[in-house]
Amino acid sequence: MKNVRHITANDVVDNRMAMSNHQANVPKSKLSSGSVADKYPVLLDDGKTIVFITDKSREREIRLRYALRR
Repeated sequence: MKNVRHITANDVVDNRMAMSNHQANVPKSKLSSGSVADKYPVLLDDGKTIVFITDKSREREIRLRYALRR
C-alpha cells in the first residue's frame, strides 16, 4: 500500500483559511457583486435604462456618454 496521507475535514478548513482570497481578505465591494446597495440610480432614455453608479458626481458624465453612444 502506498504512503497516503488522509485529508481530514480540519485540514480542508485550515487550507481554506490560509487562502489569499478568503472572504476576510476580499473587499466588501467585490463580495456584493450585483448588489445595488450604496449605489445611485441614473435613469436614462426616459426611464427605460437604469445604470447604477457608486460616485454620484459622475452622473453627468454617464448621461453624456450614453447620449454620444446613440
